[in-house]
Amino acid sequence: MAPIPTPPAEPHDSPDAYVGLDQARAERLAREKGWTTVRSLPPGTIITMEYRVGRLNFEVKDGRVARAWKG
Repeated sequence: MAPIPTPPAEPHDSPDAYVGLDQARAERLAREKGWTTVRSLPPGTIITMEYRVGRLNFEVKDGRVARAWKG
């Protein structure tokens, strides 16, 4: 039987640190800190909820991050 692969490590970073930042700055900072995927969404967007290692999600309202979460 093949070994179970170990998922890559996520950046040691708190999503809460992005709340209140403008969208462009938050996206740039997240990529600099090592997030492989950064997804910005307007409030109420219907999305899939599968967990993706290395993905950081932003809910953006009026150009600012209102909420941020991993996966």
